[in-house]
Amino acid sequence: MGHWSRYRPGGPMSAEGHVITLRLLKGFALLVDHKRVPVSSSAQRLLAFLALQDMPRTRTYVAGTLWPDVTASRANANLRSSLWRATRTGHQVIDASTQELAISKNIDVDLHTAARHAHRLLDMSHPCDDILTAQTRADLSADLLPEWSENEWVLIEQEQYHELRLYALEAMTERLTAAGRHGEAVAAGLAAVRAEPLRESAHRVLMNAHLAAGNRGAALLQYEQCGRVLREELGLEPSQTLRNLVSPHTESGALKIPARRVVRPPASDVLRDATGEAERVTFSQAEPRPLPRSRRAGTGPPMPSRPQ
Repeated sequence: MGHWSRYRPGGPMSAEGHVITLRLLKGFALLVDHKRVPVSSSAQRLLAFLALQDMPRTRTYVAGTLWPDVTASRANANLRSSLWRATRTGHQVIDASTQELAISKNIDVDLHTAARHAHRLLDMSHPCDDILTAQTRADLSADLLPEWSENEWVLIEQEQYHELRLYALEAMTERLTAAGRHGEAVAAGLAAVRAEPLRESAHRVLMNAHLAAGNRGAALLQYEQCGRVLREELGLEPSQTLRNLVSPHTESGALKIPARRVVRPPASDVLRDATGEAERVTFSQAEPRPLPRSRRAGTGPPMPSRPQ
């Protein structure tokens, strides 16, 4: 599983001349001519599973993976039922033979497109200005079937795409920074940090984007944010690599994070106690508001980039 970018994308139209799109990012949706088509839950699972494969799969393999906790005969019966429900969409969404099943070549799968773009971004030996777009950033900012976590085959694919998109967002940030497109670079870097707040490399490329734009204060505040979340979640300090990135931009090379501004009331403002006597109020430095905790328990092993 997981070699989605190797799957040969199909033509843009079905035999009937319809544009069929399968969305797996942010959630499941089947669209025909940009209109959503209702699909039963069992047919959704079958379509999603086949779309995540890099080749046709035998009926036995599909049935055993999707229904691992029942007998083979029951799993095969469930598969036949799901295939029948898939035909009720009114369009050929599955290529089926007596032995094998595959997602139809006429379906455009958003995950396939996003994965191909991710691998292009990771290949620094070739330019890819045509995909340095807001749409690419949006696709790479979305999780794969985020509400489907009950099956092992879904979890494996989710984690693999999560790692791939993190590396791709970082590469996109670096490419946009090098091109002088600083606002877009910061947006891509923020997307990477939101996806995994504990990932120092995401903070690093975002800090570089701020520095390239001449925004040293923003880079220092991003360093502060990274340090705070690392300390709260893992009890760690930022790496020396991150410290070296910001040290040249501070006074005497010492890290001195800019204090957040505290608004104090005029000296005449007082509080009165129960006896009516006035006592002056003392305002202390406000504590910085803690960041929300990471939504993920772990990131898994880093995934190396792969050629297309």
